[in-house]
Amino acid sequence: MVKLCGMLSRFSPIRVLVIGDFMLDTYTAGKVKRISPEAPVSVLHVQKEESLPGGAGNVALNLISFGAKVIAVGRIGFDAAGDELRNSLEREGVDVDNLLLQKGYKTPVKNRLIADAQQILRVDFESQSLLPSQMEEEVLEKLPLLMDKVQIVAISDYAKGFLSRSLLEKIIQMASTKQIPVIVDPKGTDFFKYSGATVLKPNLSEAYAAAKLPQEASLDQVAHAILQTCGVEMLIVTRSEAGISLFNKAGQQFDFPVRSKEVKDVTGAGDTVLSMISIALANQLDIKYAVQLANIAAGMAIERLGCARIHLSEMAQRLLEFDVENKIFDEEHLFALQQVLKGKRYTVLGVDSQQGMSTALFRSLRKLSSREPEKKLIVYVCDNDPDEEFVSLLSSLAEVDFIVLKRESLKNLCSIIHPHQVFMMEEDKLVALDHATALLSRVRDIPNVTENFV
Repeated sequence: MVKLCGMLSRFSPIRVLVIGDFMLDTYTAGKVKRISPEAPVSVLHVQKEESLPGGAGNVALNLISFGAKVIAVGRIGFDAAGDELRNSLEREGVDVDNLLLQKGYKTPVKNRLIADAQQILRVDFESQSLLPSQMEEEVLEKLPLLMDKVQIVAISDYAKGFLSRSLLEKIIQMASTKQIPVIVDPKGTDFFKYSGATVLKPNLSEAYAAAKLPQEASLDQVAHAILQTCGVEMLIVTRSEAGISLFNKAGQQFDFPVRSKEVKDVTGAGDTVLSMISIALANQLDIKYAVQLANIAAGMAIERLGCARIHLSEMAQRLLEFDVENKIFDEEHLFALQQVLKGKRYTVLGVDSQQGMSTALFRSLRKLSSREPEKKLIVYVCDNDPDEEFVSLLSSLAEVDFIVLKRESLKNLCSIIHPHQVFMMEEDKLVALDHATALLSRVRDIPNVTENFV
């Protein structure tokens, strides 16, 4: 069985072009303690207000959390909501230079009223407004240069008028010419306007509406109708608590049940799926593994209230819960491990697999391990050709958070994120070392072991 954490470990920093409808999500939270004397409605006593990027903005934030670089293309209005949206994205590191300002356009705002962790009402301030032809030409002039900088294009369509049929056609055609995958989160019933896209990702109700089939029809029939008429390579249907289904042109169907601890709020889960599939395909993962990772990320998102952002470190932790053997990292996989360790203190223990799993080693692992989520234990297997059974046994232990193989892997990891403590097992004794350099210098039969870290 292919380990999903191994797939996650293959992630490397990539750039994504996010094109679509950007909006502002606001959350007004509090408690309901009485009924209004003016009308038979609840009175919300407000305790907290918060605003976050929504729509394509939420996709951008999720991609940032997964370690990607994001270039945003869309529009905002000359209003306070537009300023707040742009500033919020810029603070997160999103390239907002291509967010166009349109006179007379009102930045969409969705205000969710929340009482005791439950959404009771949503108030939308928005209007559908077609993109002026002059602004569309401005977007098209920018796209060739922008696409040269990215590995994938994510289109987030919320039917606010920015993504006209002609603009969609030219975006997809341009990406196809440059052999850049395009994944689309569609809106409406006309999916033909997304023809030529690599992946189309509607939810269940959108898929049935686009296929123009009754609810009694099977999902397989719905997928066949969409793939036959829309000219896309693959179809991904998100099915809320039922999980995700993947269909390809060959007629194959793959179902992935949801993996969630509890369901609190499905808001923004589709954006999470779009983001994870984008970054997975950009890293050239097989689509089936991309969907599985997206399914797990979405399962985590619906455990939280509002448009939740799932970080790469959280994904790694959740995947480890599913398969404890997914703890092993080497040089090719360090990007994900670096994400996991951000903001955490970690201890390194150097061991020799040829000495086996002794009582002294197990006792040392118990001593160094921590139940605190912000502290991690990394076991570095020093020998060049470690015993596979020994490594497998180590990975099965709850005391061991991660295992690093190969000297260069540890050297590069420690040069970026410095360990809090360093130890070495020597003849069944736990020896404290001053620095990871000292640990590397004890590796046998490796020349040039005294280099300094940056």
